[in-house]
Amino acid sequence: MLTEQQVSEFNQNGLLIVKSFYNLEQEIEPIQYRIYQIIGIVIHKYQLPINQLPFSPDTFDYGYLDLINFDRKIGGEIYDAIKQIPEFIRLVASESHCKLLSQLRQTNLPGIAAGGYGIRIDNPCEEKYRAPWHQDYPAQFRSLDGLVFWSSLVPVTYSLGPVDFCLKSHHDGLVRVHTKDPKNPEKSGAYALILENEENLINRYERVSPESNPGDLIIIDFLTIHRSGLNTGERSRWSMQMRYFNFNDSTGIKLGWPGSFATATNIKNVHPELFLN
Repeated sequence: MLTEQQVSEFNQNGLLIVKSFYNLEQEIEPIQYRIYQIIGIVIHKYQLPINQLPFSPDTFDYGYLDLINFDRKIGGEIYDAIKQIPEFIRLVASESHCKLLSQLRQTNLPGIAAGGYGIRIDNPCEEKYRAPWHQDYPAQFRSLDGLVFWSSLVPVTYSLGPVDFCLKSHHDGLVRVHTKDPKNPEKSGAYALILENEENLINRYERVSPESNPGDLIIIDFLTIHRSGLNTGERSRWSMQMRYFNFNDSTGIKLGWPGSFATATNIKNVHPELFLN
């Protein structure tokens, strides 16, 4: 699936960008069309004065901002619905993802993190649901060598807020976390996890914020420190996250693959050394 040079780049940086990895017509546009249909259903449900344009991959989300400006809670209905789109689930379970994990982690037993996949909608200038600096493992607890497959459904330019990455941060291992964010007390669950000594830690690394287009794939090490970019544009940032792990990883075997931070019970007892409060 990947060249030796790409594997080396991933191992070195904890990050790899693969341009035009997905087939736009066969894999991306069907997901965009289902989102377009669901937006249309919700507009009709609430009898909103919004006229959708005919479907186009470039404007599949037309009307969404008008919808949430009418009532922000309605956007939550769409967010919950779109992660259940069959075309998206088929992409999550794509054989190509299994091959990527098998190649990068030298394993014959890849796993999909249940509850670890979805489609994010990051709205302009909305901070509440923006993911802070984090590593994926403390929110997922599957295997230390897990991977995130990240791909956008819209062109992610600088104004739309590309993901910020700390290059090579995965080499330094797990970072302890606070479970409450004093600066943003409204955040809960994984959104509230804050890295220990965050500012000093982040300043140690070179940072990149790569722009991307639909069809591009960004592969992220579970221990690479990153955060959601701030969307200062005029359109929501729609992106897919699909998390895979290695069943053969010794940490996952020891813990029994306990699930995500949001769903696992007694999670602080699973990793007492990881949590500060």
